[in-house]
Amino acid sequence: MDALRERLSRLPIWQGPVTLEPLTGGLTNISYVATDRSGKYVVRCGDDIPVHHVFRDRERAASRAAFEAGLSPEVVHEAPGITVLRFIESRTFVEEDLRRDAARVVALLKTCHREVGRRLHGAANVFWVFHVIRDYVRAIDGDAKYVALADRLEAAQVPMPIVFGHNDLLPGNLLDDGHRLWLIDWEYAGFGTAMFDLANLSSNGAFSAADDTALLALYFDGKADDRLRASFVAMKAASALREALWAMVSDVHLRLPGIDYARHARTYLARLDALVGELPR
Repeated sequence: MDALRERLSRLPIWQGPVTLEPLTGGLTNISYVATDRSGKYVVRCGDDIPVHHVFRDRERAASRAAFEAGLSPEVVHEAPGITVLRFIESRTFVEEDLRRDAARVVALLKTCHREVGRRLHGAANVFWVFHVIRDYVRAIDGDAKYVALADRLEAAQVPMPIVFGHNDLLPGNLLDDGHRLWLIDWEYAGFGTAMFDLANLSSNGAFSAADDTALLALYFDGKADDRLRASFVAMKAASALREALWAMVSDVHLRLPGIDYARHARTYLARLDALVGELPR
C-alpha cells in the first residue's frame, strides 16, 4: 500500500503537493480521494479481473462515454491500473434510496440506455447475465443447480432492443449532489437488454411487488404486459443469483481486505430463494 501511495503521489497531473485519503465502500478496487491546489479527485486503482469479465480499458471507455452523456464524472487521467476522475461533492445512496428515488433512477437509466452506447469508442463488452452465471459456476466448480436455474430463467426472457447498460446498480454506485444524480463505476457496463438494469435495481433495492409494478410502469410508460412482467421476475432472480455467485467467486479469487464476501453471498442467496418462490411452475 505504501508503494501504491507513492506511485499515486507522483502522477503528473497534480498541481503542487497532493494528499491521499482512503475512500471506502468499493468491493473490487482500492480508491482514494486526492486533493491538490486544483481541487479534489477520486483515484481508482485496480488491474483487469478476468474472472469477473472486468477489463479496465473498456471500463474507462464506458466512463468517458457516460461523462459525455452527462451521467458520470469526467475521467481526467489514465495510467496502467489507475483511473483519476473528478470528485463529486455528494451523498452516496443507501438501499432505501433506490426505492424512494426510483423515478429519478429510472430517468437516469433511460438516458444511459439511449445515449451512452452512441458515444462509446472502441471495443465494448456484451453483458448477458446467464453467461456470467454459467462462467462463475465454472470458476468455483460450483453447484450445477445454479446452471439449471439460469437455463430456466433465461427461457423466460422476452425479446427486447439491445441497449448499453450499467449492470451494477448497487446503492453505492449512485450519488446525489443535492441537485441531480450521478451514476459511477462502469466495470460491468456493456450491451444487453434494459431488463437486467431494471431487475438489478429492484434486487439490490429489495423492492416489493408494489415497488416493482411502479418501476415497470415508469420505465415502460405504463405498457408492461403480463409476459414482460414474468420476464422481469425471472431476471430479478438471475440478478440475485449473479450477485451471490459474484461474491463466491470473489471470496476465492479476489479477497480484498475488510470485505465479507461470504456475508454478501448469503444476503443475495436469501433474496434468490424468495424470488424463486414467485416464479411460475
